[in-house]
Amino acid sequence: MSSAIASARFSVLDRSRVREGHTGAEALRDTVALAREAERLGYHRFWVSEHHGVPGVAGSAPTVLAAAVAGATRTIRVGTGGVMLPNHRPLVVAEQFGVLESLFPGRVDMGLGRSVGFTDGVRRALGHDKGDADDFAAQLEELLGWFRGPSPAGAHAYPARGLSVPPFVLAMGEGADIAARAGLPMVIGDLRDRERMRRGVDRYRARFRPSAWAAEPYVVVSGTIAVAPTAEAAHRLLVPEAWSMAYSRTHGVFPPLPPAEQAANRTMTARERGFYESGLAGQLAGTEEQVARELETVLNETGAQEVLVTTSTYDRAALVDSYRRLAAIVDAARSGAPAATAGSVAGPPPPGDSDTATDAGAYA
Repeated sequence: MSSAIASARFSVLDRSRVREGHTGAEALRDTVALAREAERLGYHRFWVSEHHGVPGVAGSAPTVLAAAVAGATRTIRVGTGGVMLPNHRPLVVAEQFGVLESLFPGRVDMGLGRSVGFTDGVRRALGHDKGDADDFAAQLEELLGWFRGPSPAGAHAYPARGLSVPPFVLAMGEGADIAARAGLPMVIGDLRDRERMRRGVDRYRARFRPSAWAAEPYVVVSGTIAVAPTAEAAHRLLVPEAWSMAYSRTHGVFPPLPPAEQAANRTMTARERGFYESGLAGQLAGTEEQVARELETVLNETGAQEVLVTTSTYDRAALVDSYRRLAAIVDAARSGAPAATAGSVAGPPPPGDSDTATDAGAYA
C-alpha cells in the first residue's frame, strides 16, 4: 500500500505512566510487559524516559529501567528517550551505558535530552537550574569523548571506552541544531504541530555535518498514535493523557492517568478545557485505514526514517491492541494488503528475523 510506511522503522517509547488506583511498581512492570509485546510484534526499539518528582510517572531512572527491559527481552533494541544530560555528569552517563552495552551487546541506544526538571523544586533538588540546559552541547561532546578515550586529566570511563553505543539527540528547541552540528541522529516531536516539525527537520538536514556516529542525517519523528476499531475508540485512548496534561499546565503537577470516561466528565475551567482540547487535536488517531493515511502524509512530508510512538493511556489492554493494530498497518504496507483488513493482532516476526517489521532504515 504505502512505500513510505513500508520503508520506515517503527519503535516505542513508554513513559511508565502511573494510573489512578495503581502503583508506580505496577507502572514499571507494565513497561516491561509492553516491551515484550513490542518485541513480539517486530518493533525496532523500545525506549524509556527520565522524569523526576512527577506523581504520574514512575520512570525516574532510565538506565536502570532499560536494563530491566533488556533483561526481559532478547532481540529488540533498548534505550532511553532520554537521559536528561544536564542532570548528570557525562562520565557517569558513559559508565552506565558502557555497562548496558557490555551486558547486552549490540542492542543499546543512548537517547539524550536537555531538560532540567519539571518544576523549580525538582531542579533545586537535582542541583540544577534552567540555565544548565545551555551547556548541553558541551556536555554531549564530553559524553561522546568518554567512549573514544581518556579525558585530558587522564581519567577513563570503564567499561564504556572503545564501545559504540548509538547516540540520539531529542530535539526540543535548539536540539535540532545541536544534533546537526554533532552529526547525530535526531528525534523530533510532536505530531500535533506538523509545520514546526517540518521546519526542525529541514533545519537539521541543511546543517548536518557527517561524523563518526552518522554519515548522513537520520530523522525519527515522535508522537502519539492511537489505533482502534472505531475513530471514537481511538479518541478515548487520547483522553486520559490530554486531561493529565491540561491539569499539569494549570496546577503545576502532572497527575496519574484517570479512566477516559471519568476524565471526560470532570469539571474544567475554560483554561483547562482549552489545554484539554489542544491535547486531543492533531494526534494520529483512528481506524487502521485512517491512521495509515495520516502516517503516509507525515512520512512523505518529513522524509523521516523512523517513527517513535509515545502513546500513553489508562486502559492498558486497549493500548496494547493499538500497538498490535499499528504493527498490522506496517505489515500490510509491506505485503501490499489494504490497511483496513490488516486485522487487530499481528503475529510474531519470522524466527531469526526480529527486525523484519522495522529494518528498512540505516541507523542501528
